[in-house]
Amino acid sequence: MGFLFWKKKKAEEPTPEVEAAEPESQVVEAPFVEEAPVVVEPAPVVVEALPVVLEPAAAVVEPPKVEKPAAKPEAVQEVVLPKRKFAKGIKSLFTRIKFDVENLDELEDVLIQADFGLDAAEKIVAEVKSVAKKTGASTEADLKKILEDIIAAALKRDDAELNLSSGQLPYVVLVVGVNGVGKTTTIGKLSKYLAEAGSKVVIAAADTFRAAAVDQIATWAHRAGATLIRPRTEGQDPASVAFEGVEAAISQQADVLIVDTAGRLQNKVDLMNELEKIRRVVEKSAVIAEVLLVIDATTGQNGMTQAKAFAEVAKVTGIALTKLDGTAKGGIVYSIQKDLGIPVKLVGVGEGIDDFAFFDSREFANGLVS
Repeated sequence: MGFLFWKKKKAEEPTPEVEAAEPESQVVEAPFVEEAPVVVEPAPVVVEALPVVLEPAAAVVEPPKVEKPAAKPEAVQEVVLPKRKFAKGIKSLFTRIKFDVENLDELEDVLIQADFGLDAAEKIVAEVKSVAKKTGASTEADLKKILEDIIAAALKRDDAELNLSSGQLPYVVLVVGVNGVGKTTTIGKLSKYLAEAGSKVVIAAADTFRAAAVDQIATWAHRAGATLIRPRTEGQDPASVAFEGVEAAISQQADVLIVDTAGRLQNKVDLMNELEKIRRVVEKSAVIAEVLLVIDATTGQNGMTQAKAFAEVAKVTGIALTKLDGTAKGGIVYSIQKDLGIPVKLVGVGEGIDDFAFFDSREFANGLVS
């Protein structure tokens, strides 16, 4: 009985196998498993669309880069300096000699005395003689015109104007020079000159070792309508005052920052270190447009010595020649430009705040000769 029961049970087993197969076939035949990739395929479409969303964002960042250069011409226009005549303030070379063909050799002595230098004087006289011979010039007027043309041509430079055209505001002008040459006065006059062009000017009084210098420049700043950044304590680090000047110029959206520096030349190493430190701190936030060396025209060839010393350590880009009205030694201009290759950019021809102008080779030559 037991055996028959077992066989009977075994015969009945196929029935559950059929029943188990039915659910398996239902899982396999389900079409939804095959459609799953269809659901996944659109995902790359969504990912590919991301760059399309990002590209406009990049386009939004680019316009300011295009707009900044467009604003430069406007800033430059604000710093175009007014024209002034200064020839009448220059003493003529011809106060003691008669200028005619027979006396041309005397011209050489006059030029030497006017600080043109021996080589320059010889060269200029030789050119005058050559042109006079070719043109048949013999009158004083003709000879003076020839001399004027030769001097003007020799002194003409393309870089005679202040570098105020880059559009990188504020324009930073470092002013260097020994004490007593008119450095502070030059800063005051230049500030007034710039203000007349509609420029906003900040002055940093970084010559901190002389309290009198700070007080003096404060007076000139007031007359020029400029903002003065002065040391908080006597003897404050000049570089820190220069840095505060940069910060003030940027926050006030000034057009020009003028930095007065110490006028010591006794130790060139100390001077170089100080000027380099000032340059470093300024250039963290701004670009130095000019380094102007102020020279007293009455010092003659001593001015050349100063110019050479400062040119070695201060990276001078231009000369501001003061007291040009008080001497007949204007030939220093010729010596500086020819020997040092540094352009004379500004001239002072009087004590007044308006007695200041851009150097013009033609006007200068006319003042010397007339």
